[in-house]
Parts: sequence; structure tokens; C-alpha cells
Amino acid sequence: MLVCCGEALIDMIPAPTGTGRDGFVPHAGGAVFNTAIAAGRLGMRVGLLTGLSGDMFGRQLENALTASHVDTSLLIRSDRPTTLAFVQLTDGHASYSFFDENSAGRMLTPADLPGLPGEVSALYFGGISLACEPGADAYAALLAREAGGRAVMIDPNIRPGFIADETRYRRRLDGMIARADILKVSDEDLNWIVPAPLSLAEKIGTIQQSGPPVVIVTRGGEGAIGVLADGTRVDVPAQRVEIADTVGAGDTFNAGVLARLSEQGNLTRSALATLDAPSLKAALTHGTRVAAITVSRAGANPPWAEELR
Repeated sequence: MLVCCGEALIDMIPAPTGTGRDGFVPHAGGAVFNTAIAAGRLGMRVGLLTGLSGDMFGRQLENALTASHVDTSLLIRSDRPTTLAFVQLTDGHASYSFFDENSAGRMLTPADLPGLPGEVSALYFGGISLACEPGADAYAALLAREAGGRAVMIDPNIRPGFIADETRYRRRLDGMIARADILKVSDEDLNWIVPAPLSLAEKIGTIQQSGPPVVIVTRGGEGAIGVLADGTRVDVPAQRVEIADTVGAGDTFNAGVLARLSEQGNLTRSALATLDAPSLKAALTHGTRVAAITVSRAGANPPWAEELR
């Protein structure tokens, strides 16, 4: 079973109203939430561990999880508000304004975290939940406490505007990356993590020296690359579709990669340490296929497994 650990929030998506002005429609979202939803729709056994509000938006989020076959037994409920992210779309590309103070997700502490059942074989971390304290410290503590023999994937999805103390953030993120088996970053994330004037290969090598045997770099319309522990590089092109918007694209890519690795029997620490190039290429290709469907329709609306057949 995969457990996705991190934020669930409401994306307020602009939509025209009867007056001709745009209003905002609440859609269930959040980077880690989106990955859990996508994984559930692709047929994985998946759960979400997050702080969830008892307000109307929290109920909307939980209903969406259940509808996509995501286990909700690890939700940590409170009466704090749900995080809201107001989305601005420019030529299909999304930018966000977040309202996150004192939210159910952000205010998690290590003492709030449940133990994980033995059936949990893989953990996924990412998004703004790795930057916003105290929740970020809680997720770092969860990884340190529970990783053990479980496979770990991290997608930091770095948003500098959320980082209040860069030194603390880098120290926490470096510690989590050292425990990861897969690190997925955008090319912008990679340059932020390793700002030195090095080549792409050198930057990836620098990260792999710290821990993760598999590094995946997404490059928007140029597709994705993956690098294995022995330095073997795999390139996969992006699938060309008419883009409605890019909300949730990277999140569903991650779910596609995880789903295919799981189907292969490769979503374990030992298998990832010795993963071969054809298996990685198949996983990346599946990720780009899933993401292509998501970007072809409005909002973070990942495909079901049946849509890929």
C-alpha cells in the first residue's frame, strides 16, 4: 500500500458568472492530494495522511478521496480551517495565492501523527507541506520514524514564496532527500537545490551522492529524464495534447510513475536500487501519458485506469 503524506486543500478556480465577471469555484486539490487521487484512479492501493478540517471544504475533500478509492483511515481531523488556493490561469498555466494560516494541514505536529500499519510498503512526500511549519517538521519526523524498509518518493515542488527560513528549509529537505529512493524535481527545482554552475548531469550526480538512487527531472514540454544509480540516463518525450490548463500535471505524472513501478514489482527499496533502464522508461512513459490526459481537461482531473486502455 502506498501512503501519500502532505497537503489537501481547495483550489478556487476562476469561472465566468452570469454578470460577465469571473467568480471562483471550489475544487478539491493540493499536490499530495492530487497524487493520491490519481493513484487511486489508476488502481493502486493508496491512502492519504494529512490534516483535514471538519468544515465544508474538508468534507468536500474527504468525499473526493472516497470517490477515487483512496483510504481515509490516516486522516488527522481538526476544527481548523481548510487551506484555500486561489488560482490565476494565464494561457493555461496556473499561478496561486494561498490562504494557509492556522490551517488543519499546516498546524500538524509530530505528536499528531499516527503509526503506520505494516501493510504500508511505500511513502510519498511533497508539495507545500514540506515548506510550511510546523507541518513540515511533522512530515520530516514521520519520514525519519517510519521509512525503514519502505520505498520513498519525494517531489518537493519548491515554491520559494513559502520558505520563511531558507537555511532551515534546506536542512530539512536535505535530510528527507537522503532517505529517499526516488527524487522527482522540475528543472527549476533542480537548479534551486543545486545552485552551483554545474551541468545537468553533474547536478543530478550531486543529489544522488546524498542518497536517492533514482532521480527524475521533468522539463515541461520537453518531457522527462530519469537517471539511475549507475548513471544511466533515460529520456522520455512529452505527449502532445491541446492544453486546457496545467493544474495537477506534475502530481498525476508522479502517480503514473508510481503505479507503473508498482505493477512491475519495482516499488521497493531493493528494486529501486538496482532498477534497469527499460523499467524506468516504461514508468516515465506511463507518467507522461497520465499527465497528458490531465492537462487536456480543466482542473486536476486525473484519468481512471479504464481511460488508458
